[in-house]
Amino acid sequence: MLMRNAGFEPRCEFMRMRGPRPVRHGKDAASGDGRERGVESASRRPGEFGILLALAFAAFMTCLDNTVVNVALPRIQQSLRLDLPDLEWVAAAYPLAFAALLLTGGRSADVWGRRPTLLTGLVLFTAASLLCGLARSGPVLIAFRGLQGVGAALVMPASLAVLARDLGPRARAAGIAVWMSALALALALGPVLGGLISQHWGWGWIFAINVPFGALAAVTVARALPRGGCTVQGRGLVRAVALAGRFDPLGTGLSCLAAGACAFGLIEGVRLGLVPAVAVFATAALALALFVWRQYAARTPMVDLALFRDRVFAGGLAAQVLWGLGVNGVLFLTALFLQRVLGLTPTEAGLAFTPVALFLILATPLVPVLVRVLGAHRACAGGLLTVAAGLLALARVGAGASPLDLLPGLVAIGAGSALTVPLTERTLDASPDEVSGATSGVVSAAREFAGLLGIAVLGAIVARRQNTESAGKGASAAFVEGYQSGLLVASVFVAIGAVVAAVSLRPAPLAESRKSDG
Repeated sequence: MLMRNAGFEPRCEFMRMRGPRPVRHGKDAASGDGRERGVESASRRPGEFGILLALAFAAFMTCLDNTVVNVALPRIQQSLRLDLPDLEWVAAAYPLAFAALLLTGGRSADVWGRRPTLLTGLVLFTAASLLCGLARSGPVLIAFRGLQGVGAALVMPASLAVLARDLGPRARAAGIAVWMSALALALALGPVLGGLISQHWGWGWIFAINVPFGALAAVTVARALPRGGCTVQGRGLVRAVALAGRFDPLGTGLSCLAAGACAFGLIEGVRLGLVPAVAVFATAALALALFVWRQYAARTPMVDLALFRDRVFAGGLAAQVLWGLGVNGVLFLTALFLQRVLGLTPTEAGLAFTPVALFLILATPLVPVLVRVLGAHRACAGGLLTVAAGLLALARVGAGASPLDLLPGLVAIGAGSALTVPLTERTLDASPDEVSGATSGVVSAAREFAGLLGIAVLGAIVARRQNTESAGKGASAAFVEGYQSGLLVASVFVAIGAVVAAVSLRPAPLAESRKSDG
């Protein structure tokens, strides 16, 4: 999620989504007169500006919700009297719904149309944000966090499709820059805003601030985007049935069941006990197996399983998942560590995270140079090893440390994550152009689910350590030991990802020989 929030993954996805220029209607379509084309172009500029503004707000909101919540979690826990598993659900409900429905959201943009999909997603996300801010119990907040994820699953692919299909060449280039800037800004400001708002206004406002952005984006999309785009004709019930036939409800349900059961088993496993937890994981495995079978059997599958036969695609995707599994869980736990153990205020905790975003952004311009010199496989592997070293450095920080002691580890995580950017590009380049949209959806969904797994797995490690050791030690000491154990596990995940990246992204011998002959 971190790299996606910085804008790197959407940029690569967008570059793969090639399409025709917007169709002109009326007089301009039939005329070759340069003056009339200039008038048409000038008349479109306000609409294109509005679309860019709406997409910037949409990108900022959906990214901000991934980064603004972590720092506010201790205040949410105290206010709603939640234990650690409940707090994990608050953090995990959003990426769970997002990941499980992202492929369906992309399909919706293709079938139902970009405008209605984007509008529906914005309305859902905005309404759910308001309801999250008003929630006064854990289950209610968790439910509306999931609804936010549903809205984001519609917004993200529809926004990328609008960038690719509804803008002229110049506006399209500007759209990439605006999109990346909005995501990078949300990444950098999220922890700081989360700390400031939760400390001085109350945690509910970290969700409520989405409302004006979402309302403005929805109004702008409704005014600026043209109607139409639905590939199914007809009216009423006939059209509804035809639309439903273009989707895969069974595949969607199975993917949701697999992701949800896996998350439930990891988060609730300590409270469930061994036998119920095994049953939950068995359900997740069965749902995943049925989902794979469904993709083979379906006429229009959600995922082209043939993609996974490609070494670069499969290995690049696995490396990204291992990175996300390690890093996102650590960011979740570090927010608790800073406030629970080191006694920082939410604002101070938010500021402590800024080195991650700052060095990720500063190191990004160096990535193309390192790729040319070292090759993508070595650059990505080196970045992942740097992240693993940063996680190990954080694991050495104990209860008596100062925030400055975390600085080397956070800097390494940010700079190393920048070097993993080519993973996404190489993964997407490994797929044919005709399935680039589906490939982008698979990559996005996998990374969101990796973030969810990171929160669940490392949270489960901390919860188990607290349960086994809190009897003989204080709750704070047990949390610190669990936190350090989680960091060690996270570093192992990321280090394995480095090996996978080095092997899977290595140029093929035939390609190397052709390059030397040339």
